Order: sequence, then structure tokens, then C-alpha cells
Amino acid sequence: MRVAVMGTGGTGGFYGGLLARAGEDVTFIARGAHLDAIRSRGLTVKSRLAGDFTIPAKATGVPGEIGPVDLVLFCVKAYDTEPAAALIRPIVGPETVILSVQNGIDNDERIARVTGKGTAICAAAQINAHVEAPGVIGQTAGPGRLIFGANAGGLGKRIDDLVQRCKAAGIPADLQPDIKVVLWAKYLFICGFSGVTALTRLTIGPILGCEETVALYRGTMAEVEAVARAYGVALPAGIVDQALKQSGILEAWAKGSLAHDLASGRRLELETLNGTVVRLGRARGVPTPFNFAIYAALKPFVNGPPPAPKPHANGPAQAPKP
Repeated sequence: MRVAVMGTGGTGGFYGGLLARAGEDVTFIARGAHLDAIRSRGLTVKSRLAGDFTIPAKATGVPGEIGPVDLVLFCVKAYDTEPAAALIRPIVGPETVILSVQNGIDNDERIARVTGKGTAICAAAQINAHVEAPGVIGQTAGPGRLIFGANAGGLGKRIDDLVQRCKAAGIPADLQPDIKVVLWAKYLFICGFSGVTALTRLTIGPILGCEETVALYRGTMAEVEAVARAYGVALPAGIVDQALKQSGILEAWAKGSLAHDLASGRRLELETLNGTVVRLGRARGVPTPFNFAIYAALKPFVNGPPPAPKPHANGPAQAPKP
């Protein structure tokens, strides 16, 4: 199977690395020092699940060099979905499957509008991984599971084949009947996990160890559940309790991608996560005060750290005008 990994960050590097180690023909699309390191030293994955390994890896910064592929692992940040989808047009043929492994609930639709061919589908990934250094992926938490929707995109046996190839590569993978429910269940978890770890600058252990932050965590996820039900998504009963239980079995040092990006001074997927909850809630009259608090507190950092106000020679610094 010819595979292109669009976005060789933590998620793409981890899953693409496992597929390449299993013998699939994988090309990683990256840029800058990360691309240079993969080309010169291969891709290194340090994983609590799969062990540590380094593989010789094909990598490029120009997707069009690859030619049409069977599968695109689409793993860019949600705010880059449309521009990244435009870049992969040359490698997408009529039979190409574009697998969105991203945060959010509508990335397959956004990709399909841009590429105009191939079949874009979504999978939910239960993974906590990041670029530890150029050419090095660190997988630190989560079960590494990939969840697909049965008969996603009308693919029939092709989706079964994809699941089996993932399993053969050591990726825990399975099918669920309704991918929309799966995506919203993950979305609920990520809005709480990523949003609260970023807001508090804490890992999940201390958050669950404090009654007040647990209430914040639970309330954030409960709002996502209410919004989902307002849009007709049949989340299972007790979904928030299930998410709390899932949080409790994570490594105590785990934190969400939003928190990793905030600490590293990178752009935030805030609009895709808690910001979307706020907007969708407003449209259906569902209150979302916890998500709004997270959104409002992190909004100044959405494009990286805000510039520090400069002191004036003749008086105190003036607050920037809204």
C-alpha cells in the first residue's frame, strides 16, 4: 500500500512510522529541520506502546513529487486543513482514501470540498504524541487506538482492509457503526482534556486530584454533550462519566495537544475545539460558560504568545485597545 503522511507531527509520525516499520510504502511530508533530520537520519519513534525504533524513511516537502497514493494519512492541525488539502491534490486519485486523523468534527467535509476527488473519511485517534526533536516522535500517553466508522464513505471492504493493515502494523484499530458518534465522543474528551490542561498549565494527575478542577473538567465536557444532543448526535448515556474514567487511567503526566502547543509558543487549535463548542452552543441556545472561559482565557495565545506591552517613557504602559 502506497501511503503519504500529510503532517508528520506526533500523530502522523507515530502511525506512519508503525506502518513503515511493517513494510508499507510510506512517504512522510514534512518541512524545515524536521524534514532534513528524517532524510538524513531516518524517523525515530519513542513509544510507551510500540517500543523505541528508528526506520529509514522517505520524506519530502513537495507532495506532488510522490505521485498518486492509496492512502493519505491527513494529520495536520485543524487550522491548516484547507491549505494542506490543496497541497495533496496531485497525489489524490479517484481510488485514494484520505484519512483525517485530526481534532474536530467536520474535517472530512472540509477536505473533500478542496480535493474534489478521492474519498475523505475520519478516524478517531486515542493517542498523545508530539515532535520531541527534529526527526524524533515521542508517544507518551494514550492507548494508541484508531477507531473507524463501518463502511465509512461507502468504502465497503476497503475499510476492512485498512483496519487489518493497521492491526498488522501494531496499531490497535477497530470499527464502530457510527463515526459521527465516535468523533463527538472524542471531541467531548479533547475539549475537556486539552482545554483544561492548557488553561491550568497542569497535567491530568493534579487536575483530577483537586475537587474544584475536576468540577471544571466535568462541566466542560458536560457542555459538549449538551451541544451534541442539541444537534441530534446520539452520544451514549453516561458519556461524561466514561470520559472521566478514561482520564483516570491515563498517565498522570499526560496533557493535551493544546497544552503542548501553548507551552511551545505555537498556534493553538482553540477555534476548532472550545471555540466551536461556544459557537455551536450559541446557535442552538445551549449555555457553555466553562468552554467560554477556556476560550476567552486562551484566545490571546491563539497565534502564539501575545507581544508584551512596552512601557512608556512618560507614564505607565497603556493597555492595548480591543
